[in-house]
Amino acid sequence: MFVGFGWGYAVRFGSNLLLTRLLVPDMFGLMTIANIVMTGLYMFSDLGLQAVIVRSRRGDDPVFINTVWTVQIFRGLLLWLVALSVALALFVAARIGMVPKNSVYADPRLPFIIIGVSFGLVIMAFASTKSYEAYRRLAIGRVTLMELFGQLANFAGTLAWVIIDRSVWALVAGNICSTLVVALVSHIWLPGTPNRFKREELALQEVLHFGKWIFISSGLYFLARNCDRLILGGLTTSTVLGVSIIPYMIVGAIEAIVLRSINSVLFPVLSEIVRERPNTLKANYYRMHTLVSAFCYFCSGCLMVSGQALIGLLYNRHYADAGWMLEILAAVILTYPFQIAIQAFTALGMPNLQSYAAGNRLIVLVSAVPLGFYFFGVPGALWGSVLSQFLSIPLIIYYSLRHGFFGLREELLPLPMVFVGAAAGKLLSVFISKYHGV
Repeated sequence: MFVGFGWGYAVRFGSNLLLTRLLVPDMFGLMTIANIVMTGLYMFSDLGLQAVIVRSRRGDDPVFINTVWTVQIFRGLLLWLVALSVALALFVAARIGMVPKNSVYADPRLPFIIIGVSFGLVIMAFASTKSYEAYRRLAIGRVTLMELFGQLANFAGTLAWVIIDRSVWALVAGNICSTLVVALVSHIWLPGTPNRFKREELALQEVLHFGKWIFISSGLYFLARNCDRLILGGLTTSTVLGVSIIPYMIVGAIEAIVLRSINSVLFPVLSEIVRERPNTLKANYYRMHTLVSAFCYFCSGCLMVSGQALIGLLYNRHYADAGWMLEILAAVILTYPFQIAIQAFTALGMPNLQSYAAGNRLIVLVSAVPLGFYFFGVPGALWGSVLSQFLSIPLIIYYSLRHGFFGLREELLPLPMVFVGAAAGKLLSVFISKYHGV
């Protein structure tokens, strides 16, 4: 999984470096809002279909699996209709002056970009559930390669369009190519149950019963994770938002590694432990937690020190402000290990606790980001986002204590890796400054 993610990130990062030299920052700002809208629609309708198959005792039953696939298709088609409605609403709002004139939302291209990207929802609705079965069996090698094929298709589609037309539509074309390749490969290449339309009442009840809390928590998690950029989109120009996407992308890559590890590997393991030997939950939880924490703390310390040097080395002068933004946002990485506790709650059959944690962060976020921007500008808004992440930790610790898998000594053990990362970041900055003049 880590090898596959490394290759995939190399493809994404390499394509981003190339595209920032071919396209201007405001295009990335527009595409960011369109992608956030799509992600928001997806997560606000999330029924946890993968988690249902991974966790359920009927996760190997073809009738159950195909009922899940049928639900997935109807959900995707409904999301597409909602996306078209959102695009129409933005078009009308911009025409009648309901959005700030200099904001991203006033750009006349945005509604049409959302319409273009929304076709990906329809395509992915028909993707196979074989990938969910693979996660249940921890057989994720082919799934990782499939996702790499999708990333290569994204890059190829984007680059092909750029050769013809250097516009934001190149990013839309790459997005559609990626979803199409992943959907096709999921049916053809992955082993598992062939998908057919099926509706079994008992299976449907299980999906909806488990999914109602996933639905709530996913929606809250989306807002907690993306609301800062949505707010910035209304407070700043598309160019400023486009520059901020660079540090969000770098920090997001580390988050993706952690979440992929947790969702694809640790959650199935935790579910198995809860089913078969629940008395070992705490010991196994911290076997996982120590490794994830050491990685996160090292990365956070390194980026908090070397952010400006890295951006100066990798990007041109138009993206210089992304350096200090990265050094601020890197502090958020310190909170990522607590996502393991969230998945432990879900494995214990309590996905509602994820909703409480996400809701707590969201409440802080919607007040801290605008207030930070009002008093300190963009740096204040970013610090408001970081603060919201840290203030959700006490609630997670409280529930971990209640359910018997919190240990203070085990939590503090990997903390020195922050200072190791900071030292590595300082050495990296000195090296870049000495040999590259940044």
